[in-house]
Amino acid sequence: ALFLFYKPRGVISAVEDNKGRKVVTDYFEDVQERLYPVGRLDYDTSGLLVMTNDGELANHLMHPRYALEKKYVAKVEGIPNRPALAPLKTGVSIDGKMTAPAKVEILSTDKAKKTAIVALTIHQGMNHQVKKMFKAVGFPVIKLSREAYGNLTLAGLQPGEHRPIKPQELHDLRQLTGEQEEAH
Repeated sequence: ALFLFYKPRGVISAVEDNKGRKVVTDYFEDVQERLYPVGRLDYDTSGLLVMTNDGELANHLMHPRYALEKKYVAKVEGIPNRPALAPLKTGVSIDGKMTAPAKVEILSTDKAKKTAIVALTIHQGMNHQVKKMFKAVGFPVIKLSREAYGNLTLAGLQPGEHRPIKPQELHDLRQLTGEQEEAH
């Protein structure tokens, strides 16, 4: 079982929460299999999460060696220009580690509110990485969403909705991670 899930904000990327907060599996009560999320999104971050019951596939997708591209769209404080965001393209220091080069694109700016919408594509998965990267260049994140994961996007889904991942999508995803299709 393999699903694409649009995680709303205010939901934990876990199968249970000891504080009684909403968890991602609450949205899959119609599914028989015991699903769990591949990787995680912060509580207050929305966006694309892959849910599966296939541990081997989950480990494969999360392995740093295969580094799938993840595209985030952030609403940030302040109005950055290209030079201000340039360090993100080469790498910034977070918790004493340099981030790998990222793709950055300013999508829109709101001069009245002094905010901007910026897309950031990374293929690492350090803790709170996107928020820390924007903070490192002086533009704290107000709101964050993961819009794409490898070849998968949120197209056609609303927050809280899920759909099965199609065989072709899985095939393409595996190709992106360089996994050879083995005959089982």
